[in-house]
Amino acid sequence: MNQTNKVYPPKFSEGKIGRAWIISVNMGYGHQRTAYPLKDLSANSIINANTYDGIPEKDKKIWEYSRGFYEFISNIKRIPIIGNWAFAIFNKFQKIFNYYPKRDLSRPNASLKVVFSLIRKGWGENLIKTLAGNPLPIISTFFAPAFMAEEFKYPNDIYCVICDADIARPWASLKPFESRIKYFTPNSWTFERLKLYGIRKENIFLTGYPMPKENIGTEEMEIVKEDLAHRLLNLDPKGEYYKMYHPVIEDYIGKLPEKSNHPLTIMFSIGGAGAQKEMGVKIAKSLKQKIQTGKIKLIFSAGIKENVKNYLLENLETIGLKEEINRNIEIIFKDNINNYFTEFNQKLRKTDILWTKPSELSFYAGLGIPIIIAPSIGSQEDFNKKWLLHVGAGFIQENPNHTDEWLTDLLEGGTLAEMAMQGFVEIEKMGTYNIERAIAIETPH
Repeated sequence: MNQTNKVYPPKFSEGKIGRAWIISVNMGYGHQRTAYPLKDLSANSIINANTYDGIPEKDKKIWEYSRGFYEFISNIKRIPIIGNWAFAIFNKFQKIFNYYPKRDLSRPNASLKVVFSLIRKGWGENLIKTLAGNPLPIISTFFAPAFMAEEFKYPNDIYCVICDADIARPWASLKPFESRIKYFTPNSWTFERLKLYGIRKENIFLTGYPMPKENIGTEEMEIVKEDLAHRLLNLDPKGEYYKMYHPVIEDYIGKLPEKSNHPLTIMFSIGGAGAQKEMGVKIAKSLKQKIQTGKIKLIFSAGIKENVKNYLLENLETIGLKEEINRNIEIIFKDNINNYFTEFNQKLRKTDILWTKPSELSFYAGLGIPIIIAPSIGSQEDFNKKWLLHVGAGFIQENPNHTDEWLTDLLEGGTLAEMAMQGFVEIEKMGTYNIERAIAIETPH
């Protein structure tokens, strides 16, 4: 599979953009994070298909079971032997098959058949019929609401946004060649994968992943370029990368400032299930001396889980870093998901290294932020990791207990600066604008 920077549509919309119903699901952060940058398109607030006002109790129970099972599996994986065994069974149902040899993968699997069985019993009908009262185009960041819209004959266009670097068969409908759902894909891998699943080429748009506008800026990308310029100074303290590639740097982002506007900053992102919080404490313990002397700032992204925030506070105190909280250690925590994304994106502007499992955040390497890759959870994250390494924008973590040692080596050799530039150059950043243009083109004003 060839990586390409080509996007569709090729230019930006001019004037008024279209309007749509933006639908997400509250399961982890991935689908909601994907929907958040599209808020300018939203006719109202972003709709969570599993928690919207007026959802029938029977529909709510189906969604709650799915969400609870996902979080249970994410956490049980940490239990030696039993956890790995239980997760392996679950992972078989969401397995993504190797791309080669190229073959017809349009036959539906058991998971997809279960989804359609529930839909045909009425799951999601209330949501779709409610939206049909004002039938704007639907843009869903999860496949199930898109299937619901098609099954219940929604009277306008249906779009589905892919939020991983590769996807399993359930993202395409039972009869994919007959489906009218249109897909916005983040990279060439998913574009080509959907064709193997039987989706017609004219229904697949290679837009790039929707990135936050507040981290990009306008079409000129002035914000992301400014942030990367300061970041490179921290990621290349000895100037090793700059010596060799300063013409490339200046060609893409201009001259670097004399001094960075922030200390070397690492953000450790804890997923929606909270399964990585223990690792975060190990990282802080290893970097303790540099945190206390102000050489490194550490940001924990705890999301909207108060138990995760409390765990961090208690354990940071235990390892002697209580005094650094709100100084050289920050914890991002909000009780509202949109407020969390707003602060996360703001803090990301002065983040030099993003340490995360290879979730949808893998695409944020396109902002020029190197990714330290924590262990993946699930087949789609395995492929996200593979894609990050393919692009050259990520590094598989070494032992967190020895972070200080191996991180220092990466910095002094300019390796992380190289990854930052690779991500910025190779990964499409304008997905949000491209999706807006697609809606503007296809939706009459």
